[in-house]
Amino acid sequence: MVSIAGSKKLKRQMAPLFWGITRKDKRFVVTVKPGGHKKSISIPTAVFVRDTLKLATTLRETKSVIYGGKIKVDGIVRKSLHHGIGLMDVVELEGVPEVYRLVPKDLTVLQPITINASEKAKKLLKVTRKVTIKGKKTQLGFHDGRILISDAKVSVGDTCLVQVPETKIVDIIKLEKGVQVIVTSGVNAGKMGRVAEMEAGTFVLPKRALVDIDDRQIEIPSESIMAVGKDKPVIQIQ
Repeated sequence: MVSIAGSKKLKRQMAPLFWGITRKDKRFVVTVKPGGHKKSISIPTAVFVRDTLKLATTLRETKSVIYGGKIKVDGIVRKSLHHGIGLMDVVELEGVPEVYRLVPKDLTVLQPITINASEKAKKLLKVTRKVTIKGKKTQLGFHDGRILISDAKVSVGDTCLVQVPETKIVDIIKLEKGVQVIVTSGVNAGKMGRVAEMEAGTFVLPKRALVDIDDRQIEIPSESIMAVGKDKPVIQIQ
């Protein structure tokens, strides 16, 4: 029988740089299976444990950790080697005191940072879709694949501070003038700034923001930034 879920491995030369793997050790590496995060901007659980955090030296050791239910992502036990860990995900490992959050950092799309354990139930989710469904209810879609039926007054591009794993909205951060944002992709990934002006999209150009970063102002597509707070980030992201 053939697999209907795609290949379980990827040539190392084709893996994203932010995975932090060696390129010439072996030919193949575990890859990400379809899930909430896009394959190009997520790290498979096995690679995260073994190569990113370096908490294991072999895939055999990594399997023991994952299959033993010792890793949680956003408060949910994940037992798949191929589960994709992505932007703003919170990772806990049994027996390890540190709690990690994946954020853009140092011009890299994803890097783990250590956060206070009191924040492990908090997560920032960017609204990527908003539709009206049966019964005139509003369904929100978030950047990590979650969906939520809610009456919250939000627009596509706004950020919700939610409580995980139940996805309860605690606060809403509007993507508007004066808000603090973090760049999530591109050559400025990981840099933080303040929105100076929002520019509406056109037939040719996407919706854009003029962001003050350090001593310069940069025009960035709204899909490449995430609102994180009014005066300062509402949770630890650096």
